[in-house]
Amino acid sequence: MQTQQLQFDTIIVGSGLAGLATALRLASHNQNIALITKLQLTECNSYYAQGGIAAVINDNDSIDSHINDTLVAGAGLCNQQVVSHILQNAASAIEWLIEMGVNFTLDDSNPTGFHLTKEGGHSYRRILHVADATGAAIINSLINKIKTHPNITIFENHVAIDLITQNKHTQNNLCYGLYVLNRHTNKIFSMAAKNTVLASGGVGKVYLYTTNPDVATGDGIAMAYRAGAKIANMEFIQFHPTCLYHQKAKSFLISEAVRGEGGLLKLPNSGYRFMQDHDSRLELAPRDITARSIDYEMKKHGIAYVDLDISYKPEAFIKDHFPNIYNKCLSLGINITKEAIPVVPAAHYTSGGVLTDLNGQTNIQHLYAIGECAHTGLHGANRLASNSLLECLVISKNACANILTNEINLMPVPNWDESKVIDNDEEIIISHNWDELRRAMWDYVGIVRTNKRLERASHRISMLKQEVHEYYCNFKLSANLIELRNLIVNAELIVKSAQLRKESRGLHFSLDYPNLLAKAEDTILSNIIK
Repeated sequence: MQTQQLQFDTIIVGSGLAGLATALRLASHNQNIALITKLQLTECNSYYAQGGIAAVINDNDSIDSHINDTLVAGAGLCNQQVVSHILQNAASAIEWLIEMGVNFTLDDSNPTGFHLTKEGGHSYRRILHVADATGAAIINSLINKIKTHPNITIFENHVAIDLITQNKHTQNNLCYGLYVLNRHTNKIFSMAAKNTVLASGGVGKVYLYTTNPDVATGDGIAMAYRAGAKIANMEFIQFHPTCLYHQKAKSFLISEAVRGEGGLLKLPNSGYRFMQDHDSRLELAPRDITARSIDYEMKKHGIAYVDLDISYKPEAFIKDHFPNIYNKCLSLGINITKEAIPVVPAAHYTSGGVLTDLNGQTNIQHLYAIGECAHTGLHGANRLASNSLLECLVISKNACANILTNEINLMPVPNWDESKVIDNDEEIIISHNWDELRRAMWDYVGIVRTNKRLERASHRISMLKQEVHEYYCNFKLSANLIELRNLIVNAELIVKSAQLRKESRGLHFSLDYPNLLAKAEDTILSNIIK
């Protein structure tokens, strides 16, 4: 029996920067907004972003330079129109955040008034930040406004299950709501909306080692795919080069800015600075090159980690620039003012996703995707550091303007039917399948790939998919089953996309094509899967 059915102007799935910014902008135009998040509002990738936001605000820098850096990092697969649009709107995005109460770190010696840092792949210092916890500062500022806004209804501890669509897999495919699970009551209910926005983040938890929080299970991408949305370039998973290596430090990121401020990558025993053997930009090479270099050295020397050393800098400098990292490491017995930080690469960012235009519009009418779950063409084959939060803000603004022009009547949504399912008393099988999937993806679809590894991964994913489908059809849903189902869809999309790309480019590196870039006329700009 249907227990609840709610109606809104716009439903937003996800509480990261893309979701919060969209909610605030639409609510300011008297839209009735539902904001759905799986746990608390702060549990999102944006909250854990340490580095900052890239924007040209310094006179000695230029937008053309920022564009060129982005195109170089994207290895020829960026959409230049998208890149230009987003980067030209960076300064206004920063202004909006300041209006929202974000207090970026200041520097009186800089003509801009702000302290600007530099990260891998950037030609100039152009990263605005709040110490080394930029994401937390931004998300907390926006949440303070979200919680007091009368037009926003917050659904914490709720999991979106599937989109409700009409005319699926046709040109008139239209989204008019979704199904939601209340984690506390285990009740499922329908929501109707004129527009639905997926701002649900990436797929980091499909891998065994990731910098992402537990909520990053690719829910929006999987839901959109099942509903008939086009998905692009899922093979490009960015592995952050420097995740803290410590048994008690789950998913703790060591910011790109540590290398930007002079951190050196070394072999742990000899102290040898190995990046000189891999790239002329040394520690400031783009993330894909740096991650592969670390992976190579770890395998070559049979070591579990490498060292990131900034201890040669003054103690006051380290504590002032990286207070969060300093305190976290110190709590684990690592004093970064006196010793190096043990680091390993880990899955970090999804550069592909639901294919959208500059307004965040998907090929499904009234369905939008913004942020990490979307593929706009900004990132190409590799994301340039600190462009992602900027993309959230610019595309969110565009999407809101587009949504406000959409006039559509609310449609009644069907009830969720669980009359033919039973309670699941074998939850342990779900956790076993989850573990098997993540290990298979790490072993076979990681930083370095081969055709044979991809075939093995595909075989294992196919078996898991069938098993999970049987569970989905026969047992009542749980949050864990929903997430596992979505992770399997994302794993399948990543492997399929990787198998389509017969070259090594950006974040996709194959030992079968180690030195091969496809000829321009043969290059697949976007691996689009329908």
